[in-house]
Amino acid sequence: MAQEKKYEDIHFVDSTRPVWNYSLFSEEDVANFQRGTHYRLYELFGSREITVLDKKGFYFAVWAPNATWVSVTGNFNDWNTQSHPLYVRLDNSGIWEGFIPWMPKGEVYKYHIHGFRGRKMDKGDPYANFWERRPDTASITWDLGYQWNDQSWMETRAAHNSTKAPWSVYEVHLASWMRPDPNDEERYNTYGFFSDRLVKYVKEMAFTHVELMPVTEHPFDGSWGYQGTGFFAPSSRYGDPQGFMALVDAFHKEGIGVIMDWVPSHFPYDAHGLFMFDGTHTYEYADMRKGFHPDWNSYIFNYKRGEVKSFLISSARFWLDKFHIDGMRVDAVSSMLKLNYSREEGEWEPNEFGGDGNLEAIAFIKDLNETIYRDFPDVQTIAEEATDWPGISRPTYTGGLGFGMKWMMGWMHDTLDYFKLDPIERPYHQNKFTFSMMYYYDENFMLPLSHDEVVHGKSPMIYKMPGDDWQKFANLRALYGYMFTHPGGKLLFMGNEFASTSEWNYKTELPWGLLQYESHSGLKDCVRDLNLLLRREPALYECQFDTAGFEWGDLSHRPECVIVYRRKGKDPANDLLVILNLTPVVRRDWKVYAGGKPAWKEIFNSDKKQYGGTGDVYNPEILTSLVDKKENRYEINLHLPPLGIVVLK
Repeated sequence: MAQEKKYEDIHFVDSTRPVWNYSLFSEEDVANFQRGTHYRLYELFGSREITVLDKKGFYFAVWAPNATWVSVTGNFNDWNTQSHPLYVRLDNSGIWEGFIPWMPKGEVYKYHIHGFRGRKMDKGDPYANFWERRPDTASITWDLGYQWNDQSWMETRAAHNSTKAPWSVYEVHLASWMRPDPNDEERYNTYGFFSDRLVKYVKEMAFTHVELMPVTEHPFDGSWGYQGTGFFAPSSRYGDPQGFMALVDAFHKEGIGVIMDWVPSHFPYDAHGLFMFDGTHTYEYADMRKGFHPDWNSYIFNYKRGEVKSFLISSARFWLDKFHIDGMRVDAVSSMLKLNYSREEGEWEPNEFGGDGNLEAIAFIKDLNETIYRDFPDVQTIAEEATDWPGISRPTYTGGLGFGMKWMMGWMHDTLDYFKLDPIERPYHQNKFTFSMMYYYDENFMLPLSHDEVVHGKSPMIYKMPGDDWQKFANLRALYGYMFTHPGGKLLFMGNEFASTSEWNYKTELPWGLLQYESHSGLKDCVRDLNLLLRREPALYECQFDTAGFEWGDLSHRPECVIVYRRKGKDPANDLLVILNLTPVVRRDWKVYAGGKPAWKEIFNSDKKQYGGTGDVYNPEILTSLVDKKENRYEINLHLPPLGIVVLK
């Protein structure tokens, strides 16, 4: 096969100037970029280390369609805005580019832009792979060379990441999981530290996946990463890109999948970021009824613009391609879909059909999911979407948006509302407990107890529970037991697993000292064992998104708050019976009826002494008797612990 010719083989390169005329773009690249169908832009834009005419240096390319001048400035030229101008392509693409010889790796730089109506600004590189650590804002020339050691994971991860596999996700904000000094918010642990401590902890707790709140570069810690400036760069707070690669590698070595929060919904107005990039609305909608986000004081991507769509889908692909990420949790999907999201009448304009859907955002999301599942069929995309928009996790060819899963916000709200109630009131609100199964099969749902539930005055999980200290912990163990035996994926925010007694605060770290107390360490053991139960029992995951996987057993004991359901896998021998007793009353010799199997044994009990329970209400031997031979139906005699959950197999 003939080797593709380089630019210098065809064109004259003027090597007498500080910036050499050079291009990595073909006509086809430019056309696809403009059409919104170029999804590997990270191989062209930004700063790329290459060799031209036997000289090593960095090639720069940036999109600034309304600029009249773009130059590269940095320490290398004393931030001189005139000495290193880029060349504008003559095809009206708005791409400025050029090669700077001898430019070293690790050099800080910005683009100096003369933009619309003569505005002058200094911008970071939208495609940079590495940035200065905040509060500094320059981009850094870098490479992405790394020797991966996760081949066995990558070859088998399709099974781990399947919707027919167990999903138990530990949601983590890296900075505040653990700090070098809990009292110093300016200091962070390194990717290397997390490769050791966090990976060991997630492995010990038996979670199947970890979800990292945004590690994409962002200027303001208080945004928790959800307002990003670097869509192609892991945050330099913790180290360099290779450090982040090593962290993903370490998780994969232990058989743990890595999901990344990704935010294509909005971006901040920081001077060095995407906002008004070339003096006007380049990345954001010009009409502020679509382009400004009133909730977050941020700006919304212009999904209609092909170059912006190419930018965003390239960003998603970048993390999957270069960093071996196993899934993308896409933030704030509701705000993307709805033109009237958080807007009053008169503050938004209907689409061309008179509806409230953002047709361009819908098309973008479908293309995003189709591209990801085409190129990376062994990963998942997960939507954080809070409305009743239909078909979020249904294939695009059936009219859906194409996500693999969707957060089940309704389950989270109803479940927390129910568990907050005093047990005396629970008989009157059983529908809150059971309603989730009315709409469960509409989507592939993940059950989230996320960071959003333990901030802004919502109180930590343990203090949402009613009763004295013992009852609070028993209630929380029962809630987690219910969550882990309910169909769907599971997500638990860090600190929830050991009952943090304070709301999450990004400025400090989790209150690890609580683990010296038996109630907290017992809850942690309980969550670990629920993770192990989930992994061990096929009935809990094989049919988790299928009507065949769940069956109510007994909802007729509303006054006693005893609820029974059955989880079913492909083999009936693996069926599980789940019995919840959601009052503080011990119920001995309680009768449960189930078909199919004459013998059952207790495989989980949330009242174990090891978990902080009483330890004296359990079922070492379970008596059963045949009550209907024709239906093969048995009566099962059980002892139910107070505020507890029992699982039988």
